[in-house]
Amino acid sequence: MTSERTQAYGRIVKTLEELGPVKLLAAEQERIRDAADILIFAEGPDDHVIAAIDDIRSLADHLVESGRWTEERALALVDDVAATGPLATVA
Repeated sequence: MTSERTQAYGRIVKTLEELGPVKLLAAEQERIRDAADILIFAEGPDDHVIAAIDDIRSLADHLVESGRWTEERALALVDDVAATGPLATVA
């Protein structure tokens, strides 16, 4: 685990604290937490890591399409989740 990964995880936690209750459904918050947890504890890329990133990309697309989040905010979430993972190239 690297400092960069833990910092990205911290940004996700902050996002969930600040935006979660207002801009995300409980199930959406859980998806983000689950993906971040999978990636932060992963030692290398595997099917779970790839699936978690794909799920967050799908969620981000939905949030933008529904008008609940800006594209910039959604991309930042995807970047932060991917940055918690073992390899940046996985994202």
